[in-house]
Amino acid sequence: MKIVIPGGNGRVGRLLMSSLTAAGHDVVVLSRGGAGDARVATWDGRTLGPWAEEIDGADAVINLAGRSVDCRYNARNRAEILNSRVDSTRVIGEAIAAASAPPPVWLQMSTATIYAHRFQRDNDETGGILGGDEADAPASWRFSIDVAKKWEATLDAAPTPNTRKVKLRTAMVMSTAEGAAFRALLRHVRLGFGRFGDGAQYVSWIHERDFVRAIQWLLAQERIEGAVNIAAPHPLPMSEFIEAIREAWGTPFTVPVPRWMVEIGAWLWRTESELVLKSRRVAPKLLRLYGFPFEFPRWPAAARDLCARIRNHEPAFTPQPASQW
Repeated sequence: MKIVIPGGNGRVGRLLMSSLTAAGHDVVVLSRGGAGDARVATWDGRTLGPWAEEIDGADAVINLAGRSVDCRYNARNRAEILNSRVDSTRVIGEAIAAASAPPPVWLQMSTATIYAHRFQRDNDETGGILGGDEADAPASWRFSIDVAKKWEATLDAAPTPNTRKVKLRTAMVMSTAEGAAFRALLRHVRLGFGRFGDGAQYVSWIHERDFVRAIQWLLAQERIEGAVNIAAPHPLPMSEFIEAIREAWGTPFTVPVPRWMVEIGAWLWRTESELVLKSRRVAPKLLRLYGFPFEFPRWPAAARDLCARIRNHEPAFTPQPASQW
């Protein structure tokens, strides 16, 4: 298959690119710079150009483009976060609409953050509540939800009737790669720090191997379109999530971090407290309904695997043959 990956030079993109290339696929990354071993077509993420020729005749597009949200949400960063997602999605839609041989499938990155700050019940694709109106969530958290809604609306508006479109509502991808979220969480625990806030907020996550396998699996699932939650089937409270990391690494004890200290730490690290304080209780109803086989459905086993690979200095991801997707 020829697979085009806009934004494929990020951490998640490199995981996916590595696996697809190892499986023998022709991978083309749309990027402003280099992208490892894949072929690269230069684009600006906003306007049509020669790169659109790569879309015409491709078997699939997997759009991962978007500025990192690991920053302070000042006016400049907010504009870049929103525009990088909406503009890239819009122009990919334009390229597909203009193609004489449009790709049969377009997998579009989205986020599990689109769902409400919720504790009592899982948010799945059919019964989940979209966020933005929660009485118990800070008004500043609405920005992330608004971005997600506009991102998905741009995909919906793309005039691509011959292309199956899938919204990848993705939870935190837990990877051993340098700079990944798990590395930051592990460093937090190794320094002796524990849960963030009261620890009741839920964490939705997916092991990097299951993320890559789910994307590859979705390429072949012609019956599935629309929103799909890319998350492990067992979200858990932050207190249990951090405790599993502590046990997996063998840290003797940790000290909880109260909310006021989380806010100070987020300011010092130039990030947002929402990333660890919002309750993301998301379940992958469609993946389970259609029989996707999770390798790591529960967090303690996933945490042990990630910690062991970091201890052993193993590669961030070992690509698997297509037969193991």
